[in-house]
Amino acid sequence: MTELWPAWVPSLLKLAGGALLLFWIVGAYNRLVRLRGAVGAAWGQIDELLTRRASLLEPLIAALNEPLADEATTLAALASAEQRQRAAAQAVRARPWQAGALMAWVVAEGELASPLARLQALLEQRPELAGSEPVQPLRKQLAEIGPRLVFARQAFGAAATAYGESLAEFPTRWVGRLFGMRATPNL
Repeated sequence: MTELWPAWVPSLLKLAGGALLLFWIVGAYNRLVRLRGAVGAAWGQIDELLTRRASLLEPLIAALNEPLADEATTLAALASAEQRQRAAAQAVRARPWQAGALMAWVVAEGELASPLARLQALLEQRPELAGSEPVQPLRKQLAEIGPRLVFARQAFGAAATAYGESLAEFPTRWVGRLFGMRATPNL
């Protein structure tokens, strides 16, 4: 009986199947890297706003040290919380998709919210101070950063969700596990 296929055809089919699998793995990996890069870019927007906010808080605290001497603990708490938040943001900057660093930043950001709200309440109680020359422009710029920061966090959340969903898809999850990729928590 004559053979239907030459002897090398099964080897060629195995080679083609292996090449197809390799190309798929490379494509899936590149997609995950691209999505992880989008998470990093989204964090970059947040980081830029945090840096801008820090550059406004420092002169604001300095301008209020003397007039709010009776509230020195509030100003000290704000400065301390801002430094912790800045350190946490620095840790996230290196790997914005890492859950531990992100959760530490979320905690530090929450700790900053309370003294910042307290300072805003103090300034509302003292309109002459809130409207003074060094304070009023800084307050206005800080107020503009708040909504932009919310929007940037939403963009980060969308990027993190897309990355996480891609890591959860079958069979791409195998590629993610193979290369040690983990989902990014959503802010």
